[in-house]
Amino acid sequence: MIRKRDNRDRIAKVPPHEDSMIATDPTIQSLINAVEAADSPAKLVGAVHALANVRSTEAIPTLIRALGFNNPGAALAAVSGLVALGEVAIPELLAQIDGYNYGARAYSLRALAAIADPLALNVLIKAAEADFAPSVRRAAIKGLGQIRWQQLEPTARESAQSQALNTLLFVAQDVDWATRYAAIVGLQSWLNSADLVDRSRAIAQLDRLLQTDSDGAVRARAALAKQQLS
Repeated sequence: MIRKRDNRDRIAKVPPHEDSMIATDPTIQSLINAVEAADSPAKLVGAVHALANVRSTEAIPTLIRALGFNNPGAALAAVSGLVALGEVAIPELLAQIDGYNYGARAYSLRALAAIADPLALNVLIKAAEADFAPSVRRAAIKGLGQIRWQQLEPTARESAQSQALNTLLFVAQDVDWATRYAAIVGLQSWLNSADLVDRSRAIAQLDRLLQTDSDGAVRARAALAKQQLS
């Protein structure tokens, strides 16, 4: 059972960030308008940064739209803003993941992975196993190892950890070396956080990749994971 959240506050209760910009606009709406009116890539990045740094739940829809603006700087600023807002951003992120814009999906998955809320588990599993965009798959794979399992009750936590592990073991056998590399990162994170599921299958998979994978980068990453886990 997932713990209850209180989303009633207009401004999310998050700690201040030392790099936060002080918005000169008097209202959240003016910051949103600045994003919509930006007429150059640089202005768009600045406007999204300003909106993200206010850390208001009212900014969430605009920050999510910014993930698909074809402006990496703005998208990264939006990801940072959504991650700073935390779990309150999860429902809209899940509801508005773009099915056509793979760049927007990748940034959305990156935000979901960083927030690490168990509510995103099914979306991460689906994307990790079957998304057509490699960058989306890799973001989801890494996110599966970062989930905050302690937010779940023990029974649900054990089931969720098993589901994540099964997906990580599956993608660790992918034909694409970069996907297998991401799987190692996910497995290492999973081994550092999972507490109710037998770890032996994950460790055995790392050993297989270390000993038999055809790609040197994958073998090296498996060796690093084993070293850091020991």
